[in-house]
Amino acid sequence: MITPPAMTFREWNGPLTADLVREPAKFGLGQVPSRLVPDATTKAICGFCSTGCGLKIHLKDGEAINLTPDPDYPVNIGTACPKGWEALSVLDAPDRAKMPVLHGKEVDWDTALRYFCDTMRGILDKHGPEAAAFLSTGQIVFEEMAFLGALAKFGMGMIHGDGNTRQCMATAVTAYKESFGFDAPPFTYGDFEESDVLVFIGANPCIAHPIMWQRVLRNQRNPEIIVVDPRFTETAMAATQHYAIKPKSDLTLLYGIAHLIIRDGGLDSAFIADHTRRFDEFAVLVADFTPERVSAETGISAERLVHFAKTIIEGTPRVSFWWTMGVNQSHQATRTAQAIINLALMTGNIGKPGTGANSITGQCNAMGSRLFSNTTNLLGGHDFRNPAHREKVAAATGIPVERIPDRPSLAYDQIIKAADEGTVKAIWFVATNPSHSWIDQNKMNRVLDKLEFLVVQDMYCTTETAKRAHLVLPAAGWGEKEGCFINSERRIGYSPKVRRAPGQALADFHIFRLIAHYWGCEDLFRGWQTPESAFRILQRCSENQPCDITGIEGHEMLRKSGGVQWPLSREQGSKFEVSSFKERRLFEDGQFYTPDKRAQFVFDPPEAAPEQRSEEYPLILMTGRGTSAQWHTETRTGKSAVLAKMMPEELMVDVNPVDAERLGLCDGASVRVVSKRAELSAKLRVTTCVNPGEVFLPMHDNRVNQLTHASFDPHSRQPSYKHSAVRIEA
Repeated sequence: MITPPAMTFREWNGPLTADLVREPAKFGLGQVPSRLVPDATTKAICGFCSTGCGLKIHLKDGEAINLTPDPDYPVNIGTACPKGWEALSVLDAPDRAKMPVLHGKEVDWDTALRYFCDTMRGILDKHGPEAAAFLSTGQIVFEEMAFLGALAKFGMGMIHGDGNTRQCMATAVTAYKESFGFDAPPFTYGDFEESDVLVFIGANPCIAHPIMWQRVLRNQRNPEIIVVDPRFTETAMAATQHYAIKPKSDLTLLYGIAHLIIRDGGLDSAFIADHTRRFDEFAVLVADFTPERVSAETGISAERLVHFAKTIIEGTPRVSFWWTMGVNQSHQATRTAQAIINLALMTGNIGKPGTGANSITGQCNAMGSRLFSNTTNLLGGHDFRNPAHREKVAAATGIPVERIPDRPSLAYDQIIKAADEGTVKAIWFVATNPSHSWIDQNKMNRVLDKLEFLVVQDMYCTTETAKRAHLVLPAAGWGEKEGCFINSERRIGYSPKVRRAPGQALADFHIFRLIAHYWGCEDLFRGWQTPESAFRILQRCSENQPCDITGIEGHEMLRKSGGVQWPLSREQGSKFEVSSFKERRLFEDGQFYTPDKRAQFVFDPPEAAPEQRSEEYPLILMTGRGTSAQWHTETRTGKSAVLAKMMPEELMVDVNPVDAERLGLCDGASVRVVSKRAELSAKLRVTTCVNPGEVFLPMHDNRVNQLTHASFDPHSRQPSYKHSAVRIEA
């Protein structure tokens, strides 16, 4: 029998003793009952969305019993959304995965890990390094992401691995790389408060990122707030201008605004000349996007288009542009994101307070995944295809360079396609639930059922994907392990372990250590003993990269400083003072990460969405966030009784009164929503928040992605969830 490492399971995450179990009674959001006055507090970063809020965790006998927002953390400044308030309660759910489960039966770790290694090795040995893949997440700390990517590719010999961040942020990554030379969101949250004009495109921060919206409300400059969204969202309701464009006409709109800025003298010609290239070519393209054409294609009047452009011109130099999933999840997402970047560049709105072309990330550690997951990029934002990069990472990690692949992975959708075709025969899912979240869900599940080996490593054993798995490995959740997240503004924050995971569930980091041991490659990972030692390795990988973090002195510095935005080089770290490094934006010197230090205008003509409405399917379905109390597939938020009170009891489909009348349906009617792929039942909500011919469903319901049409941006490979043809029936 192979002996596990010296540290035992119990030392890692032993079961709670009775006197430490958190009382099950609900006390409501934010209340710390007097009988639970904590012995001490520690600080953590919330593990839900990319805002990266600071939380104060109240402890009793060393275990977390409650939490409150951290008033000193520079991100949220003492506020938290409902999800953050309930972050601890969802850890107590009765369906936590507590033991490994093999073919439906609980087994011990030794049995599970032997089976994992024997089966995975057998597939790789028989079919080659492309026969197995891993699909990771933006929900685990980046030390774990990096360990997974290094273990799978350097230790086990896989070629392919991607993450569920492909569903949310791949577009921003690709757009920034092409335009700026590196995946580099330029902003800091202070820019919400310092803008004269804020333009939100395909973003609803009131619901999706409510603490960011609180930062907008702190703006004392009486800003203009422009929202571009087909729906009259909560953010649109609070805006000064709302442009309810036809779905997926945003690229045309943005080119039309660029046309008007050029026509009406709104260019920052000096910035364009000194710091960009390809503007003249871009100007030729947008010359055809006259107000008349753009009005016809977007549904926005020419007069309002002129007003939009005039607001930007008069708001210079403090205009900030913000986007998220409404842009990223599109068939032409990368060019749309770059159209936003182009507006910032041509008006000189970059590198200064209150400006920027700013992508709002989705998951708590999507930025960590972008830099350190070792999937389509080599660790630290390097390139698998570059021999010098492979040598550098080999030296930084102590891994022989010949074990580092010389090509990047297939993207998520390409891995699934390969599985459908039988090339990929095993997939290892970590902290993600694609049976619910992936586009065209029924097809996805048919593909998963073809696999010879499906492994799910998650904190709950009841997710839709876990139920299909041959092997489930029980993982600790947020608060039950330690490590770092990177938020939307590039801030690295540390989150500690404040309680034990249930049963024999282990931190993902320790599961990876065990797999390395059982696989027989643990000597390659001698330096990966703890999350902090992994952090040190990743620092070396980042050296001299735009994301250089060699100046961070470790987890303790992050704890004391309120997080640190990258970059922080060794030289910068020697001069580090919290006051001067509290909030920093990129490109203040007009120098970008391209070889010639210039940003590039990138553009292509608009193309129609692949699936259009028809006589049989006359409505366009859009999907998105439901309420601020819901998160993704509700794997965690669905466990909270408090959050449940803030969510609709039934699935609601939003339909315009014109369409409801045409269909002879009234508010509250039971209806079927039907696409070419599937149908589901819902209750009708008649509302003017959607335009005629358009309907909306929240993405959190586990049936919604049965309906969605699987199309992908050709550059980022990100799925388009926002444009599917459906009909409504009684």
